[in-house]
Amino acid sequence: MADRPARPRPGRAESRESAELRALKQQQPALADAIDMHLELLEVQHRLQARIPLPSLNVNDTLFRYHQAQARPLLSFEDIPLELTELRLAVRQTADILHRFGALEDAEFQTVEALGRDAALLSVVGDWYRTPVEASATDQVVALAMRPFLSRCAEVVQQRPELADWQHPTCALCGGAPDFAVITPNAERHLICSRCGLRWKFEPLTCPYCRNSDRSRITSFATPDGRYRVYGCDACRRYLKAYDGRRAPRPVMPVVDGVATLPLDAAAMQRGYTGG
Repeated sequence: MADRPARPRPGRAESRESAELRALKQQQPALADAIDMHLELLEVQHRLQARIPLPSLNVNDTLFRYHQAQARPLLSFEDIPLELTELRLAVRQTADILHRFGALEDAEFQTVEALGRDAALLSVVGDWYRTPVEASATDQVVALAMRPFLSRCAEVVQQRPELADWQHPTCALCGGAPDFAVITPNAERHLICSRCGLRWKFEPLTCPYCRNSDRSRITSFATPDGRYRVYGCDACRRYLKAYDGRRAPRPVMPVVDGVATLPLDAAAMQRGYTGG
């Protein structure tokens, strides 16, 4: 019998994200399964990210301006600090978690688990990175397994002052699309990359998916407590969720807030919008 990836063991110190997820589970028991799955995914990702050294990326003002003008992401696949053994384990553990929680069918799980041992893994991951459209079960697993590596790269770029000049709706680092946003205390909207977590300022009422800036064609609605908001584009019919940090008790936590707003996804879809 083939060996199966061990379930991740709890870390010694719980992260704030995990603590917030556990608190959310008490507040919204209906989200328990989704929360438990994300707790396990976070454990895998945090354990791996702690072992990845901060990369030395060659990012300077001239290079940034060039990529800004070309609307090209800064990070090439070859510059990601990948360690193949760690990546293989992350792919297999991620697939195991998703399968146990019903997010992967049996056939999908077997395919992805086999990929985690295959010599073609790096080629598949490279294709996924260069073509940022996550349509298959394999793409979903690879995106989650790659997050620790890409997040470490994002830590470097997030501190660069040139990031304030990035004016595109896709990520300056990896080219990923946003899947969440945060409204800052000074009322700016920052998009959050779905792949690496990089944040960058973007027009508050422009659709990041089709660039529609006609305010009469942007529908916005919020939760009763005002903590979360949805921007629905009536041009492309896609939507983006946001955390309103202007009066919030904590900073945005994309994993936590993504789970907390699952009911908002249902509300947006009932209005005829689809996720970005």
